[in-house]
Amino acid sequence: MKKKLIVGMSMVLALTLGLTSCGGKGEKKPSSSGEAKGINAEISVQAEKEWMDYYNGAIERVKKDNPDATINIIEKGAFDHIDVIDQTDGTNKDVADVFAIPIDRISGLVKNDVLGAVDTEYIKSKVSGYEDLDNGIGKNFKVDGDYLGFPYNIETLVVYANKANAEAKGVDYSKALEFNDLKQNDFVTKIHDLWFGVAFLNSADINLLTKEDDGKLTTDLTTPYNELSEDKQAVFEALYNYWKGNSEENSPILDKSSADSFIDESFKSGGESSLRLDGPWAMNSLGEFTNEGKDLDVVSTEMITVNGKPLKHWKSGWGLVINSRIEVDEDKMALANALIAELINPEYAEDLFKATGKILENVSVEDYEKTGLSDADKNVIKATIDSYEKSVARPTFSEIDNVWTTWENAILSWNSVKPADAEAAYNEVKASFEAFMTNIGQ
Repeated sequence: MKKKLIVGMSMVLALTLGLTSCGGKGEKKPSSSGEAKGINAEISVQAEKEWMDYYNGAIERVKKDNPDATINIIEKGAFDHIDVIDQTDGTNKDVADVFAIPIDRISGLVKNDVLGAVDTEYIKSKVSGYEDLDNGIGKNFKVDGDYLGFPYNIETLVVYANKANAEAKGVDYSKALEFNDLKQNDFVTKIHDLWFGVAFLNSADINLLTKEDDGKLTTDLTTPYNELSEDKQAVFEALYNYWKGNSEENSPILDKSSADSFIDESFKSGGESSLRLDGPWAMNSLGEFTNEGKDLDVVSTEMITVNGKPLKHWKSGWGLVINSRIEVDEDKMALANALIAELINPEYAEDLFKATGKILENVSVEDYEKTGLSDADKNVIKATIDSYEKSVARPTFSEIDNVWTTWENAILSWNSVKPADAEAAYNEVKASFEAFMTNIGQ
């Protein structure tokens, strides 16, 4: 990775006074106690369509102190934006100077030298709650002593409930519900999609894939079935029975292309389903299925258990990063850091959630309760934070990327193989993971 240029806001202030300075990787980060004003630079920032109003507001706040600065918005979905980088590189004009990424994409962007070092000391001086970056999302962005991103929002799954359907079906989600005791359509989820399936695996501490300090990769999913613990076998018993029941009904939920529409349809008020897994970002879209949100409720993942063990998702999240191409320009770097600080300003946490569904890592449930958000929004925030605190760290090493298709192909293979029991179903997963481990030289 090429040398990272770390620029403090106080340095830019010095520049405006006619002083000159330079910094390099490994140097002590400069103090950021001074206000950075009068920056004359132009940068771009990526934002999704729904984020535009919030981002424009943040830009205007930055420009109050920097009237000569220009910040252009590149309207593009976060994953579409990352795809452009993957297909070209960070110097592409369609790639923004500041953009959002999920933590699992860090390793690939670092490998391709796309990320510049963020001035964390300056940002921490502007926003509270990040005194120890290494105890949260921030640790994922620390590479060779530099932070190549700053925490944006936490991300995990919650359980949404349709209150009307639950009442009609006699599903009492005010207490923990055993997955195995629920009727076929009471709880709908895509077990073939690892984003949801991992919540089941984590309930029994099944090692999907771990990278040891020496670089060796290990997984539980190549272990013979009879050597798995009872808790781990119970997870595959539950997944198999869920698949079998849906298979016998020829349910669209087992079809990759139609599962989402089936889940939406069955979760509508008056439908067959009472519960579903999703993220806080789904809150607004689910309103249209639930009597304009009047029937919508949300609880943490621990309210669903498998063999008595609560579902646990990943402690995932997103960060805001700076394109390494602007590291040579101190003013642009200063402006980028100022923008990041304003985008995560806790004073505007309410507006951020309304626009993006993002929950800031540095804002507590209690502080969100004091906002003008609706009770429904506050409930989803509380459930998300509760679920997040009980979740496990999300793996971010590059090899994990291929596990998604490995898991998906294995589970979808059940549709054609028609395994006779849980052990036979597990053996399909085992075979897929054995092939995966061989392919990566393990």
